[in-house]
Amino acid sequence: MVDDFETRTDTAATGTLAAIAATAMEQHATENFPVALRILPRTPREKLARLYAYARFVDDIGDTAPGDRPALLDLVERDVRRLPGQATLAPVAALGPDLLPQQPLLDLIEANRRDQTVTRYASFDDLLDYCSLSAAPVGRLVLHLAGVHDEVAGAESDAVCAALQVLEHCQDVAEDARAGRIYLPLDDLTEAGVDQDELIADRTSPALAAVVGRQVGRAEELLHRGRPLLRRLSGWSRVAVTGYVAGGLATVRALRRADFDVVPAAVRPGKIATVGQAMRLAVRP
Repeated sequence: MVDDFETRTDTAATGTLAAIAATAMEQHATENFPVALRILPRTPREKLARLYAYARFVDDIGDTAPGDRPALLDLVERDVRRLPGQATLAPVAALGPDLLPQQPLLDLIEANRRDQTVTRYASFDDLLDYCSLSAAPVGRLVLHLAGVHDEVAGAESDAVCAALQVLEHCQDVAEDARAGRIYLPLDDLTEAGVDQDELIADRTSPALAAVVGRQVGRAEELLHRGRPLLRRLSGWSRVAVTGYVAGGLATVRALRRADFDVVPAAVRPGKIATVGQAMRLAVRP
């Protein structure tokens, strides 16, 4: 009887993962990639699409999957460890031909495990530690696809990815808070006298806007710290990373123009603004 229960449980989990996997594979073609990625040659564009489909798949499990999310993430980890030839989940199996290192793929799973138990971050350093699992692995995998294995380039990539993650948290303050998660550092919120109910209020209080502005400034510093990476790259990888950095800088500008008013609605940069930043970076990386 126990075996029957375990079989039914495994079958249900497999069905849940298959449904989420199908959605992730459908979405990857229309994902809101940086504008620059759309003009990449077909081969690297398809490799990046497979990578993003996997990242979306893992994030969707961590954010929205019904049932036991840690158990589902364990099943994904088991599948990743079967790469390159024996994985069965579509977003995982699709990575096989790219021969990606396993650890960054596992780090993305670990970030989503953390999301199940950690809903607050005491300091910006703590948030950066989370970004080292949730964002930096994607940059490291992009560099691997580009054949770049230099540790200095890796550190610069980590800075860019952390900046993009922090900016996303700044954009999604209210959405995250309604989901029970607060990514703005608690020490900054406390220092500014921001009550956590303000994160889901009808408007952005001046104190909350100041906290968001502080994170945006930190993210901008990280972008500039990682910007030398552009000069280390060539070909499609330079175009792609230019797109990432341009998107980040355009987001910084959009948030500042909005006076960090992020609670009523997420602030997003326009495509033209992102393209303009990319063109400036292309002239002066």
